[in-house]
Amino acid sequence: MNRDAAPLVVACGALASELRAVLAGQDLDDIEVRYLPANLHNRPERIVPALRQVLDDAGGEREVFFAYADCGTGGALDAFLAEHPGIERLPGAHCYEFFAGSERFAALHEGEPGTFYLTDFLAKHFDVLVWQGLGLDRHPSLLQTYFGNYRRVVLLSQSGDPAVLVAATAAAERLGLEFRHEHTGLEPFTTAVAVGLNHKVA
Repeated sequence: MNRDAAPLVVACGALASELRAVLAGQDLDDIEVRYLPANLHNRPERIVPALRQVLDDAGGEREVFFAYADCGTGGALDAFLAEHPGIERLPGAHCYEFFAGSERFAALHEGEPGTFYLTDFLAKHFDVLVWQGLGLDRHPSLLQTYFGNYRRVVLLSQSGDPAVLVAATAAAERLGLEFRHEHTGLEPFTTAVAVGLNHKVA
């Protein structure tokens, strides 16, 4: 692997704000980052083909890290990584797990399996990615179909932006679910990125 070339991070667009903060805070400004559209999460079968295309376009050997968890690929991402030894991804099944940390997320899930999770990004873009993305704006009768087994919304917030809390609270009300706020900050995410890039957390 060519250590002279700048490392490449291929990231979900939903992580742009948080990833920029982590890289800047860890003095990793020399890293090249390529973001893929956040709405790939609505079609997770397209995530691996998109990552494959980025690798093909990058060409040559360089340090690469995928700022993705499994993200609904059903193991397809890990199968793809098996073809490319040395490339790591974020730990866990989804962004909720690596933002909260596996232990904290497991406790939340065990406490109430019927939980719909929001991050800062998802809270701010709830209308586009969830309400419109699931077609609830056109077919409100689908609300019970999609969310009938849910009991609460949990906001896992990375920032202290009050607008995020307002948006998440409104989303829970719109879904007719209880609301809970858990502030995660960026520490678990910072550690996960640093491990993936073989970098010691400052």
